[in-house]
Amino acid sequence: MLKTEAQKPSIRNLLAKERKPINISPDEMVRTTYLHPEQTLPLVIQSNLDGLDLAAWAEQNLEYLEKELHKHGAILFRDFAVESARKFRLFAKAISQELVEYYERTVHRQTIESQIYTASEYPAEHPIPMHNEYSFSHVWPLKLWFYCVKPADRGGASLIADSRRVYELIPQHVRDAFINKQVTYSRNYGEGLDLTWEDAFQSTDKAEVEEYCRVAHISFEWKDGNRLRTRQVRQGVARHARTGEMVWFNQAHLFHVSSLEQSARESLLTFFKDEDLPRHAFFGDGSVIEDSALEAVRAAYRQATVAVAWQPGDVLMMDNMLVAHGREPFAGSRQLLVAMAELFGQQ
Repeated sequence: MLKTEAQKPSIRNLLAKERKPINISPDEMVRTTYLHPEQTLPLVIQSNLDGLDLAAWAEQNLEYLEKELHKHGAILFRDFAVESARKFRLFAKAISQELVEYYERTVHRQTIESQIYTASEYPAEHPIPMHNEYSFSHVWPLKLWFYCVKPADRGGASLIADSRRVYELIPQHVRDAFINKQVTYSRNYGEGLDLTWEDAFQSTDKAEVEEYCRVAHISFEWKDGNRLRTRQVRQGVARHARTGEMVWFNQAHLFHVSSLEQSARESLLTFFKDEDLPRHAFFGDGSVIEDSALEAVRAAYRQATVAVAWQPGDVLMMDNMLVAHGREPFAGSRQLLVAMAELFGQQ
């Protein structure tokens, strides 16, 4: 809960710039609301004070923030003094000391400073499908942050969805198939259509990549022409690490070739067998995932999705198991930064 009057820190220490001390209770420093009257996702915490330092305020309210994060799944911080990547990193570190590096990459990113990266550099004209970060991996971050340096000129909202609700919206027979069979993710690196294995694993050492694959329970095969094929079987659903709730937790609909536009899909299938596609998904036993099952998953995401239109300085904190995220197409320049923390899973 928020700190009591007796526990409250000096207001001067919470302001980004030196000001005269003022007499105000912690409950008056911020106000809470929602972006949409009919939606409780995300919770919005908005500063009432000009120059309120987000990291300093968060340090004084960690228990309250953890409780609200588990309840809502995502919190949008607005009108705090977050003017740089450094300030963003300080806030993330105030919540968790366990910031982690990006590993086993699926998209290009730039490192801004230690453990702070650009958000996906996927082409602006295409949407990014809903997903939980690293739900295809043997481990995944429990916490995820986005920081808006500059919103897009047009479009570019982040999309979020409650993974608990998505789980419930998916038809029972589809859910059961993913629970019982799990998901196989197949990747072929070095075909000229996706990341190279050097980019994905951030290494040029084949022995190092092989060791990572062994630890991560990934089968691998080196092919001619400096190409690499990997396959890994992961969960279809998961039980939340701390709340115990069941969530939809996989990226089958994103990896599956049906996620591509029809012309691109048909072109790839003309040249590649299913197992040779740059990315593809099967059930864990190797059987085909029907397009109808994946469309049911996408329909559940559409029904549960909430748009977050960005303002400069906004920070969105998500529980990565409770909330999935995606992105609308956009026009003009757009810059978001991202941080992750607290790895959990099959280590």
